[in-house]
Amino acid sequence: MLKVLIAEDDFRIAQVEEQFLRKVTDVTLAGKVLNAKETMEFLSKNEVDLLLLDIYMPDELGTELLPKIKSHYPKLDIIMVTAATEVEMLQTALQYGITNYLLKPVTMEKFIEAIEQYKRKKTLIKNYKEVDQSIVDLYFGNGMKLENEQKTLPSGIDQITLQKVKSILEECTDGISIEEMGGKMGASRTTARRYLEYLVSINICQAEQEYGIVGRPERRYYLKNNKK
Repeated sequence: MLKVLIAEDDFRIAQVEEQFLRKVTDVTLAGKVLNAKETMEFLSKNEVDLLLLDIYMPDELGTELLPKIKSHYPKLDIIMVTAATEVEMLQTALQYGITNYLLKPVTMEKFIEAIEQYKRKKTLIKNYKEVDQSIVDLYFGNGMKLENEQKTLPSGIDQITLQKVKSILEECTDGISIEEMGGKMGASRTTARRYLEYLVSINICQAEQEYGIVGRPERRYYLKNNKK
């Protein structure tokens, strides 16, 4: 569950952002603060994964706050949500590694899209100990490609998770059961079955019925052209 802090001096906008967040799964509101001072105080006392940061706050600009935040909380991710259209503001924010930059007024669709994209990138990095160029391409520079590919997938199938399932299958030349895949994915049997059966349906994976020690039939999945 990702913990999100909203730093916004207009309580009405903060309330709208909170309502938008409620529509995103696996995300929870850590809190809401009204200015830069409250932001730093909250971060010092609470665990936060993502900060939604305004620029025009009453006591200090959000861009001026960025170096302090990155100095004390280098792992904290930040999305700027602001009315600031100056190129200099954007350039400064980019220098401090912000995840996204949303201009007010932000539509619900754009807001949710930004949070979902952040979640996918967060999951992508978390799920791999090592990366190859295809994973790097998914993270950098090919965001639009990733979004377009995601739109072509059926409900319940995520592009990044699908890539992970394929990578696991590539390593399993002896095939893999649903239970084994769930363990490697860190997901339930139902989720593992959904992804494996989807790969079977698009002819990337094949499934064979095998009998275990106790004689119970078990579907074992192989990546095509990867079976010993």
